[in-house]
Amino acid sequence: MKMLRNNKKIVALLCAVVMTSSIFIGCSSNNEAKKDGNNAAQEQKQEDDKKETAKKYINEDYIVDADWLKENIDSKDLVIVDCRESKDYKKGHIKNAINIVWKDLSNDENNVLDAEALSKKLSEFGLAKDKTIVLYGVKGSWGEDGRVQWTLRYAGLENAKMLNGGFDLWQSKEYETSKEEVKPTAAEVKVDSFKEDLNITTEHLKENLGKVKIIDTREKDEYEGATKYGEARGGHLPGAININFNTLYNEDGTLKSQDEIEKIMTDNGISKEDEIVTYCTSGIRSGHMAMVLRLAGYNNAKNYDASYVAWAGTPDLEVEK
Repeated sequence: MKMLRNNKKIVALLCAVVMTSSIFIGCSSNNEAKKDGNNAAQEQKQEDDKKETAKKYINEDYIVDADWLKENIDSKDLVIVDCRESKDYKKGHIKNAINIVWKDLSNDENNVLDAEALSKKLSEFGLAKDKTIVLYGVKGSWGEDGRVQWTLRYAGLENAKMLNGGFDLWQSKEYETSKEEVKPTAAEVKVDSFKEDLNITTEHLKENLGKVKIIDTREKDEYEGATKYGEARGGHLPGAININFNTLYNEDGTLKSQDEIEKIMTDNGISKEDEIVTYCTSGIRSGHMAMVLRLAGYNNAKNYDASYVAWAGTPDLEVEK
């Protein structure tokens, strides 16, 4: 009988020990779970912050995103410009968009119109200085939206912005499109002067070879000597670096991040302090790259509007292969 009572005491003691241990382990497990959860939340926040930072550009006023445009699409202070060819525009475009191609704002030599002629064109298209002008194109093109933006900013329209991702991203989001042709609302626009820090002439570039960083934005075969568009000679400008303008695009047609653009430039020996000249065949692709570089804080980037056609067409100017 005495032995039975002792056994009961031992069993009771063991149960108490097991219960205490269970409580302790349970609390420890809960604490560890909370700790792991806190760590995971903190890591996620850091990752989100990193992504958010990566989205920021130094000069964000050069672009808008698709969500912003969707929210503001009916604003009276907005002009949306489809920079694709007329045949593509007619197949479908962003709601309210008018159609302007880069050639509408250029002369027969593919250079920007003079101030008087450009003023007339901008007035016809209603591209007033008090409007926000959103330009878009499509991936796989020559960056016509960037060329038009460069032209407008060169003429002093600081409110000209590119739609990041263009028509491709807009369609992928299934945002509203239309096949209705939109007629521009005319406005009085006068170009008083050009922002000469956005352009460089052939003569000025010739005098400053070796002092500026020159980026050839064409395809590699063009850089190496292929003549595809009636160039008088093949090759590239002396000392030019070849960075195809498409290098600054992601697969979905959006622009690469600030960090990615900076890495591309750094890898090619280009800094924000450098005076940068971009060129292509006729200043279209290079106009686009000049704008993207300005977006990323390369504020000394300018487009060589006359570009390789003019340089190669001048016999006494050197070209390299």
